[in-house]
Amino acid sequence: MNWSMPRPVLQVVAAGLVTACLGAFALGAITAPARSRLPGERVPGEAGQVLEAQEAKPLTDERIIGAAQDEQELTPEEQARLEEEKKAKAEAAALAKAEAEKGAPAGPESAPVIAPPAPTEKAEAAPAPPPPKIEEPVF
Repeated sequence: MNWSMPRPVLQVVAAGLVTACLGAFALGAITAPARSRLPGERVPGEAGQVLEAQEAKPLTDERIIGAAQDEQELTPEEQARLEEEKKAKAEAAALAKAEAEKGAPAGPESAPVIAPPAPTEKAEAAPAPPPPKIEEPVF
């Protein structure tokens, strides 16, 4: 192989790298603590205290979904709006029932069908657009 440095210089650099790696490993092994605990392992000689949550609440549907709103919590304006919506729905249902009794179809099928406009001759006689010009690549 053709290296940019002479072989003896490469050997000195390689020896320095190996020395640095071995020194780092040795320092890590020497300075490591003697023995550590695993998660959940008790400390020898010490008795752990049992922890109790003072403010713990059971997980219920109310906490997940939210508190249900009662009729009493609604303001008079909201109650009036709900009553208007109920009346409007009842009127719409009564109107649909009356239309059904008459025999007229109710809903979107009762709407008149509008035919699409017929194509004109001018659209057919329009000349085709010219093909795009092909440019040669710059490179």
